[in-house]
Amino acid sequence: MKIVFMGTPAFAAVILESLVQQGRHEICGVVTLPDKPMGRGLKLTHSEVKKVAEKYHLPLLQPEKLRDEEFLTQLKRWGADLFLVIAFRMLPEAVWKLPAKGTVNLHASLLPRYRGAAPINRVIMNGEKETGVTTFFINEKIDEGNLILSRSHAIAPDENAGELHDALLSLGIPLVAESLDLIEKGGFVPCKQEMRPDLPTAPKIFRSDCRMDWRQSVHKLFNQVRGLSPYPGAFTMVRKTEGEEPLLLKIFKAKVVGNPDELPCGRIATDNRHNLLIAASDGCLQVEELQLFGKRRMEVGEFLAGNKMFDGLNCEF
Repeated sequence: MKIVFMGTPAFAAVILESLVQQGRHEICGVVTLPDKPMGRGLKLTHSEVKKVAEKYHLPLLQPEKLRDEEFLTQLKRWGADLFLVIAFRMLPEAVWKLPAKGTVNLHASLLPRYRGAAPINRVIMNGEKETGVTTFFINEKIDEGNLILSRSHAIAPDENAGELHDALLSLGIPLVAESLDLIEKGGFVPCKQEMRPDLPTAPKIFRSDCRMDWRQSVHKLFNQVRGLSPYPGAFTMVRKTEGEEPLLLKIFKAKVVGNPDELPCGRIATDNRHNLLIAASDGCLQVEELQLFGKRRMEVGEFLAGNKMFDGLNCEF
C-alpha cells in the first residue's frame, strides 16, 4: 500500500523508521509539526519524525493548519491508500476521510479504556496493573473509532512512565505492521468500541496533576511519582522558613515505607546521608532520586551531601 505517515515525537519516529526498513509498504509522504524555536538561542528544532523523513529522503509536509487548501491538495497528489497517525494532532474530517482504506491510529492503551492525550501517565497514576497498545480507524470522535488489533502489557509494580513508554513502543512496532498487512489483505471486520461512562480516560497532564498532596495515601503518591517520571515529574513545595519563598522539589523515584515515628503529613525526615522520608497520610515515601529547582537530577545520597537543611522541614499541601 501507499501510506502517508503523520506523527511528531520519538515514539512515532521509531515506528516510521521501522516501516521504512521493513519495506512492506511505500511511505509516499510524511506529515509532521512545523519546526519550533527551542532553548536559550531559540534555534529552530526539527521533530523526531522530520529527522527520520530527511534521513530516508521522504516527501515531507509541515502545515501550520490542517484545513489549509494547499496542504489538502498536496495530500491528494500523494495518492495514498491509507494514512497512518502516531502521536500527532487531531485530524479534521477533511483529512482523515481522504484515503480509500481509511486513517489508522496507534493508541498507547487498551481501548476503549484510557482514551485521551496521556494514557501512559494515567494508567500508572491510577495504579493499573495492565495496559497495552491498540490500532483503530479514526473517526469524528477522539479515540472512538473501530478497533483493528490490540496487544496487552503487564505493568510492573515499580515501572515508571518512561519504562512503560519503551515497552509499549516495542509492542507497537509489530502491531502496526500486522495491522497494515491485515488491512491490505482485506476481508476482516473492525470491531466497534463499547463506550461506557464508567471507563477511565486519559486527559492531558497539567501542572496541577504534578503537585503532590501529602494528605493522600502513600500508594497514591507513589503511583503519581512513577506516572510522571521522567517527565514532567511530580513535585512538592518545601517551606524553609516563614517569609521565604518555598523550594520546588521534583521526585523521580521513591518507594513506600512505614511511618513508625508518626510524622505528620508533609514532614521531611533525613539522616543527611542516605535516607530522606516524606510522610503521607498512611506511611512515608522514601525518596531515591530527586531534583531541586535549578539543579540537576540526583540520587538521594549525592543530594543530601550538598543539602543538609532538609530534616524537619515541611512540604506544602
